[in-house]
Amino acid sequence: MIEKHSQITSSVPGNLIPAPALLNPQPVPFFAPEVNEFNPKQFLGLLKRQALVITGVVAVLMSAVIYKTLHEEPVYQGSFQLLVEGVNNDDKLDGLTLADSNISKQSLDYESQIQVLKSPELLSSVVNQLNSKYPDINYSSLIENLTIRRLGQTKIIEVSYKSEDTQKIKSILDIISDFYLKYSLEKRQTKLRQGAQFVEAQLPDIKKRVTQLQQELQNFRQRYDFVDPENQAAAIAQQMQNLSEKRLTINQKLAAANANFSSLQTKEGQLAVINNSPIYQQLIGQLRQLDSQISGELARFQPDNPMIQTLQDKRQNLLPVIQEEAKRSVMIKVAEAATMIQKVEVESQELATAEQQLKRKFEQLPVLARQYSEIQRNLQLANESLNRFLTTRENLQIEVAQTELPWELIKAPSLLNTPLSPNIQRSLLLGFIASLASGLGIALLREKLDNTYHSVESLKETIQLPVLGTLPFDKAIQGYQLSSLDGKTITQGKMPPSLPGSSGGLSKMFNRKSASDRYYIQGKYWESLQVLYANMQLLGSDESIRSLVVSSAMPGDGKSTIALNLAQIATAMGKRVLLVDADLRRPQIHNLTDLNNLWGLSNLISTNMPVEQVIQQSPVMDNLFVITSGPTPPDPARLLSSDKMKQLMANFHQNFDLVIYDVPPMLGLVDARLLAPQSDGVVLVVRLEQTDKSGLMQLQDSLRVAPINILGIVANADRTNYQSYNYYYNANKQRN
Repeated sequence: MIEKHSQITSSVPGNLIPAPALLNPQPVPFFAPEVNEFNPKQFLGLLKRQALVITGVVAVLMSAVIYKTLHEEPVYQGSFQLLVEGVNNDDKLDGLTLADSNISKQSLDYESQIQVLKSPELLSSVVNQLNSKYPDINYSSLIENLTIRRLGQTKIIEVSYKSEDTQKIKSILDIISDFYLKYSLEKRQTKLRQGAQFVEAQLPDIKKRVTQLQQELQNFRQRYDFVDPENQAAAIAQQMQNLSEKRLTINQKLAAANANFSSLQTKEGQLAVINNSPIYQQLIGQLRQLDSQISGELARFQPDNPMIQTLQDKRQNLLPVIQEEAKRSVMIKVAEAATMIQKVEVESQELATAEQQLKRKFEQLPVLARQYSEIQRNLQLANESLNRFLTTRENLQIEVAQTELPWELIKAPSLLNTPLSPNIQRSLLLGFIASLASGLGIALLREKLDNTYHSVESLKETIQLPVLGTLPFDKAIQGYQLSSLDGKTITQGKMPPSLPGSSGGLSKMFNRKSASDRYYIQGKYWESLQVLYANMQLLGSDESIRSLVVSSAMPGDGKSTIALNLAQIATAMGKRVLLVDADLRRPQIHNLTDLNNLWGLSNLISTNMPVEQVIQQSPVMDNLFVITSGPTPPDPARLLSSDKMKQLMANFHQNFDLVIYDVPPMLGLVDARLLAPQSDGVVLVVRLEQTDKSGLMQLQDSLRVAPINILGIVANADRTNYQSYNYYYNANKQRN
């Protein structure tokens, strides 16, 4: 083995090499909330994908429409018009159920009236009359060709009938018009009679209801001394304000009395009371006078002088009197303070009783107000109902006395000058619209059933993870090798096994082309890989990415090819790269690189084989090294989760600028989760037009349990035609 990887340790040391600093995990789940907004770009893409289906549906349906239109028999139509509401309405009864008298003049319910005119009970008489001339007519055939509608917002109803026989149309319309005029007269008379009976039957109950509510209102006012809720509330609020002011005054008095009483319990307070007592001060004055006399006599006589003894006896007799007076003064003030406290507390209790009574009265006020309002409202409604019924009875009496005409025939039965159908222009237009709508519907249904991503935009809208790069799909590119920016092949004349189809006719065709031709053929793919590599390096703000795991949600997304292409791009950028085939289940790297897979990663983990015996250098790139998977083990997950694998990954991280691990798909397999924590993150490959959305959703659910750092998404096999890119490189090619 050459010296460029000789620095890798031949065997992994016993102690675990410290793992490199990793990027912060990205939050999972990564699906964006679904937004049902119209996206013109996505809709145009749908039309492009389903153009054949839409065209086929439109062609088939339009053919059927054209055939039916050209072979259709002509159908004629006749009609007459009725004015169903005159100056005086027959709808006085409508006001019985409405509070607003203006609403009582509302026009009749035309939809209901039309249904009545088309009912079997009403048209049975018409069918019986027609059977004498047209025995084949029954209710079903009559109603099938009969149309009754209101003309806009007018009071006119138009009745039309269509048939292939013009004489039949005229006869049927004449009979129906006469029948409807007779029906209107009978309807008017019946309605007036029923209305009068209804009003007379309801009036006694309504009058009784009004009397009951008036008596209930009177009893309520007498019982609760309640006239008006607003005035009652204002009075109670004023009383509560007055009691609140009294409570404040009493609290102040009680606080002052308690403070005075507490002061009398202290020496300072008692001394203040004694000093303010006139009798006590008078006795103190006498004591001072005796002390003055004794002092004067002692200056002249001896202490045992009788006069001095007399004065001292007086002084001794005066001291108990002074003490007794001091006690009496203090006791009087204490008694006065206690009396004041008791008096204020009595006033406070009386005020509390008044407050409780007023509070209960205030709490009852909303209930009483609600009851009062309910009685007033019911009484008002009853009075309005009574007045309305009285007015209606008077109007009905007037209407019965009058003899006005009912509905009026304002347009006699007549036929249209031209056939009703077929209308070729209209049929073709409607047929085209219907067939186009059907085609779009089928296309939308097919699109709904298609559970794959069709564009990078739809992928970005669905997944919150960043799209690190987009790799185009081009069959021509799949047969060529990647070229460096200066036009020299990075494989130094040999087709890279990283891209499928690198041998045979395509290889010969590639070898016959110049370096510039090869550059233009694969430029789009080359630039896309460069952008992908640059975006991944920019993910690390402090340090560039040193190791990554390349995986996919499902098999067949191209993760192994992309892992190898990334390794080649990084090598072309001057990095020392190690590509590790960690897919111990279905390895592909040795096939893509055309390397020996006799020994590989499984041997490194399960045995003490030196690394330099397993690692292989790419035959076409000096700084690209590959470790194939080796023999397939019975339990790949056990090997990948071992401490030996962690030690190997740490060792690889220290000896290479970039380590890329190709691992099995993540859905249903644990391999990627075992290696991701020891790397800078996972690059998830999604193949457009193939990766199932449900598979990604299942992957999201599994990542909720064991989150890993997903760096982003790589959109593979993008079929978008980038015209601006082609124009740029075609212009460069012409200049060259």
